[in-house]
Amino acid sequence: MKINRRGFLAASSSALVLAKTGISAAEPAQPSDHPEPFRTEARIEGSEVKVYTTADNTDYRLSATGTLVFKQFGQPLETQICVFVDPAKRFQTILGVGGALTDASAETFARLPQAKQQEIMNAYFDVKKGIGYTLARTNIHSCDFSSGSYTYVNEGDKELRSFNVDHDKQFRIPFIKQALATAGAKLNIFGSPWSPPAFMKDNHNMLHGGKLKREFYQSWANYYAKFIKAYQQEGVPIWGITIQNEPMATQSWESCIYSAEEERDFLKNYLGPTMVRQGLGDKKIIAWDHNRDLIYQRASTILTDPKAARYVWGIGFHWYEPWSGSDPMFDNVKLVHEAFPEKNLIFTEGCSDSFNAQRLRDWKLGELYGRSMINDFNGGAVGWTDWNILLDETGGPNHVKNFCFAPVHADTKTGELIYTNSYYYIGHFSKFVRPGARRIACSSSRSQLLSVAFINPDGKISVVVMNQSDKKIPFYLWVDGQAAEVSSTPHSIQTLVF
Repeated sequence: MKINRRGFLAASSSALVLAKTGISAAEPAQPSDHPEPFRTEARIEGSEVKVYTTADNTDYRLSATGTLVFKQFGQPLETQICVFVDPAKRFQTILGVGGALTDASAETFARLPQAKQQEIMNAYFDVKKGIGYTLARTNIHSCDFSSGSYTYVNEGDKELRSFNVDHDKQFRIPFIKQALATAGAKLNIFGSPWSPPAFMKDNHNMLHGGKLKREFYQSWANYYAKFIKAYQQEGVPIWGITIQNEPMATQSWESCIYSAEEERDFLKNYLGPTMVRQGLGDKKIIAWDHNRDLIYQRASTILTDPKAARYVWGIGFHWYEPWSGSDPMFDNVKLVHEAFPEKNLIFTEGCSDSFNAQRLRDWKLGELYGRSMINDFNGGAVGWTDWNILLDETGGPNHVKNFCFAPVHADTKTGELIYTNSYYYIGHFSKFVRPGARRIACSSSRSQLLSVAFINPDGKISVVVMNQSDKKIPFYLWVDGQAAEVSSTPHSIQTLVF
């Protein structure tokens, strides 16, 4: 399926989220300071598996749909479809799942009645009432999903004496602070720049690509530090930054081009040392922040340079490589993980673009999330960040008319909230796979079933299984000779918790 830049899917009324769907009845695993060791085979037999389902052509939206029991099973036959889980084989530790707190989301949020504002906060950031986001991205000054282009300094102010974040105090900072409060302050926020100020670039424009001039490398590095400190002063802690959003894309909106060598040199000679010098050496720096297609070339150029690699926490990536007509290139993520296992991988942006209300019920758009999240976590990703968490009825606001879809839309004329199935697909991960979880070995015996599994800090296991087919598929959840029989409806995603 071809994707360009943003997107969304089937709608259901906002009342379904907290009532009819049964989402509040779910019992997500909670982090623990003293992880329980995994149960032995003797304790697995007879234990219960709780099933939560989202499915096409049903009312199931993260709904509790049954309780199963493990029974002695032994060797399965080739004809018996299984999802095999081995909790003893553990891989990366999960940072979290979340979305972007952009100007567009904040401005849309501000136009809603207070009751709807609280509903949005609960739906995203409360793990019991909603889907429990723990990770968030925000833009460093303007991006395409802002009402207009702006920076934090006056034009030509190389010394950044005029630096202030007053613009963000109207909508974005209050919005983020509400999200933090709802999440119990357990929200890792990272900032991404779309472009330096126009005077720092060779095209003298924040839009349409261009490059950062060498004489402004230090000034631009200082800008990140000032942003972090200014936000922290406003009560918004910044966990990390990316170096540049989509550094190989010349866009009609804010954009800036770096070759791999330019990004490497800016990082090792300016940004990294500046962060340390400014007392911000604990902030995570994420390189690349672009598609999976060129991810290995970018990662290898930066990470094979020890002076640059020392500053890199991880490599960020997006899912828009199908703009060229190709399929998603999940194997490239896995290759980076295999080549540089000491560095983290984090999905930093993804959605479907070209807002079109006629596509609201296209279930395939929702499946994009499940397919990507399963493959990216299996490829080694420690975190997964969606794009805008909220947009208006036009797919904006967006100052270059690059309208797209979000998991939740608000009709700002009526105050109605529209929850798309992407919201629920993401929730099958964020609600049941908590920070500190470890991915564990998981494999399916049929390609129609995509699967990934995690063990949470409290010892509970969450297995996510997605049925891509048009057929109902019965399968066995198999763990060390014990199995529970599961029924997977067509075009569905399930989380199995035990």
